Amino acid sequence: MVDLKTQYESIRSEINIAIQEVLDSAYYIGGPQVLKLQKGLEEYLGVRHAIPCANGTDALQIALMSLDLKKGDEVIVPSFTYVATAEVIALLGLKPVMIDVDYDTFNITRELVEKSISPKTKVIIPVHLFGQCTDMDEIIKLSKDHNLAIIEDNAQSIGTKYFSSELGTKKAGSLGTISTTSFYPSKNLGCFGDGGAMFTDDTELAAKVKMIANHGQDKKYYHSVIGCNSRLDAIQAAVLNVKLKYLESYHKKRNDVADIYDREFSSIDQIITPKRHDKSTHVFHQYTLKVKEDRRNDLKDYLAEKGISSMIYYPVPLYNQKAFKGYDQAMKLVNTELLCHEVISLPIHTEMNSKDQSYIIDHVKKFFA
Repeated sequence: MVDLKTQYESIRSEINIAIQEVLDSAYYIGGPQVLKLQKGLEEYLGVRHAIPCANGTDALQIALMSLDLKKGDEVIVPSFTYVATAEVIALLGLKPVMIDVDYDTFNITRELVEKSISPKTKVIIPVHLFGQCTDMDEIIKLSKDHNLAIIEDNAQSIGTKYFSSELGTKKAGSLGTISTTSFYPSKNLGCFGDGGAMFTDDTELAAKVKMIANHGQDKKYYHSVIGCNSRLDAIQAAVLNVKLKYLESYHKKRNDVADIYDREFSSIDQIITPKRHDKSTHVFHQYTLKVKEDRRNDLKDYLAEKGISSMIYYPVPLYNQKAFKGYDQAMKLVNTELLCHEVISLPIHTEMNSKDQSYIIDHVKKFFA
């Protein structure tokens, strides 16, 4: 699905120099590389505060911990997303309220959120899925109407531009009360292990987030709150500092691949290519088709026979996962059920060459011929 080895080869010398600088400095936790990444992310996203941490799941958990929620408070999340988004809610004794998503964009909408707001609702977590931003203008208006916090899950869409009618052009991750991201290796901006970060314009909240991520201490050995240990190590920061310089070019390469897929698949009636929202760019963390006529699984098997990778993100709605049994999630959400049955993601990455892409396209076409 991705070619991280070839990507590394293209920037090998820069990566090796950056890692060697960490080894020479002996700043393995914190230090100049982490500070450089923090500043670079703040500038790139246009936010006042970036706080690196150990991984994207920790980022979500710490963001929730910073909002002074009480056990039983409700947090609205999409039902069609990776488990981490809802997992941390349950882990903290909060209640994940799983809602349907828009069939075309895979993201939540104001209408879908509004139906699920109750007196216990405290937070909305929009997930910018597959590389495209949720319609945040409407989510922000709704949050203000009901005094709700917004945590943007930006693990798949860092760098996506959102064209806000109220705020102008903003990047995904700069629109919520706080936002989170993951630097897992396969992400558009990925390190060589685990990593994550949180972003906010609220200086007081940023200080609290930093404290929680560092054992709840604002001064060494003085612990003001119960926290956790979640730090991005300096070697991962060094890798990310190199890759951040190339992120916009990575987005362009992914869009070039997506455009070719779109064009070549446009005449196949049994598949639906990804819809672009008119208020958002797309960075194509995944290129996800919808396959009609109950042929998705057969297509996946056929591609595997031809040596072509594909993935199903996601095969089971969150509310049907065994882990969430007991959360009053006895439901069947129409779009989520359809998507879990229809979606398939094809390889898309920065090192895709025309020969490999043509091979994939030819076999998709042969399957539907």
